[in-house]
This record gives sequence, structure tokens and C-alpha cells, in this order.
Amino acid sequence: GFTQRVGYSGRIITKKGIAEINNALVGDRMGFVISRIQELLYSTTFDPYKKSGNIIINLSIMDKDDFDKNMELIQAVIQEGYTVSPRCHIFEEGANVSNITVPQGSVGIATICSLTIDGVLLKQGIPIETKYGGIIQVDNGIPVRFTDLISYTGTSLDPIKIFLSKRMTDVMGILDHGSGLLLANLREAPIIAHKNIMDIIGRLNSADIGGVIGHIHAGDTVLSAPISPGRIGIPIYAGVNPLAAVVEKGFEVSTYPVSSMMDYGDMNKIF
Repeated sequence: GFTQRVGYSGRIITKKGIAEINNALVGDRMGFVISRIQELLYSTTFDPYKKSGNIIINLSIMDKDDFDKNMELIQAVIQEGYTVSPRCHIFEEGANVSNITVPQGSVGIATICSLTIDGVLLKQGIPIETKYGGIIQVDNGIPVRFTDLISYTGTSLDPIKIFLSKRMTDVMGILDHGSGLLLANLREAPIIAHKNIMDIIGRLNSADIGGVIGHIHAGDTVLSAPISPGRIGIPIYAGVNPLAAVVEKGFEVSTYPVSSMMDYGDMNKIF
């Protein structure tokens, strides 16, 4: 049963009852991820010309004792260009980021989320549509194709978080011998906006915000991912790829993609 009688005190909900409640709410949660993303995109105020404003961050929390070793790995991934930015922010224990508190004995690392680029494009008047989170196959240092995709509109959980939790990356394989699997996401925009998009991406690169994969172009597919007619696909590496490498090495890390907003001025280069 969903409830269990407890003497004369009444009834309590059972594990089966709790599971039923959670399952019943799945339909309600289906639109939550994309709605949350759209809210953050709209809240992005970063100006690529002035290099100031709010950006979207991912938050990762790790043991303080592992911090120095982990930073070496994080820097290695950043130097290879498999992330959004070399800028991050360190939160000490007890810090509160959105609704997440960094526990005692831990350290928090904020990385710039790739969806910051979506937010900037949106604010520059370009109708951007965040489509998929996925896994990119890299062979001999060259991104070849998406091997897995999850639509942001068709899930109750963040796609990047799903792939992270399933440990589906192989970032270390790329660092060690040039081939492996990375996290990335894909967005679409109208073909007519192509030149403006390239100009804005160039400005973003000068502010240490990048991660765009290959050349942006129109077509039926981009890296084997489907693209709508009349649109261009823009694949971008996920900002949490450096943390995926840390997890692959056996360190405990809790990562919250698309976590919150932060002032760009508080993000510092780590090398």
C-alpha cells in the first residue's frame, strides 16, 4: 500500500507511496529544465563589447584536500580548449550559491556555462533555441560526431547532468592519446543571422568565452545531430568538461550544471 497504519496515531506514507508521488510529478517536471534555462538566458546581461555583466555558471563541489590535484587536471583540459573559458571562481566552505551551500571541508568551483553564449546571442536580438545536450566523439583531436543526444524539451533532468552521473565521458582518453568522449550541447539559430552570430562569437572569444566546435554552417546535420530547415547548428563544448576529467580520475565531485548567475568581473583566469 501507499500508506501504513501506525497504531491509533494515524497513517504514514510508505516508500512505495513516496515513489508513486515522485512518478506522478514527472509530467509536471518535463518542462522545468527548459523553462529554467530560458529564465537564465533572459537574465544574462553580459555585454561582449564592454566585457561586463552577468553570466551563467556551473557549480562543482569537491573535497578541499583534493583541490590542488584537481586543479592540475582542470587546467590541462582548459589548455586543450575543451571547455568554455579559462575563467572560474573559487567558493570557500560555507558559501551559499543560489540554493546550494558549500559544505565544511569542501571547496566550490564556478565555471562559465556554455549557455551564457545563448543568453548573449538572445540579448543581441538573435532568436536562439537551445536544443540538445550530448556526448561528442573526438578522434585524434578532431570532433567527429555526437554519439548521444538528449533534447532539453524532452527531459525532466538536465542532459549534461545525466551524462555526468552516468560517467559517459572519456576526457582522459583525449588528454592521454587524443581520442575520447566529451560533453557538449547544440543550439539552433536562423541562417540569416549567421554573420551577426560570428561577429558576436568573435567578441566573446576576446573576453575568454568560447568553446564553439568547428565551423558553424547550415545543413541537415551538424556532427551527425539533426538541424531544422532554414537554421544553423552551433555546437559548443560544455563548461564542466574539466570536472568530468576529475571524476574519471576517481575524485568525488558534485556538479550542478546551469546552476546560477554571477558577475563576469568575479571570474578569474586560472592560468
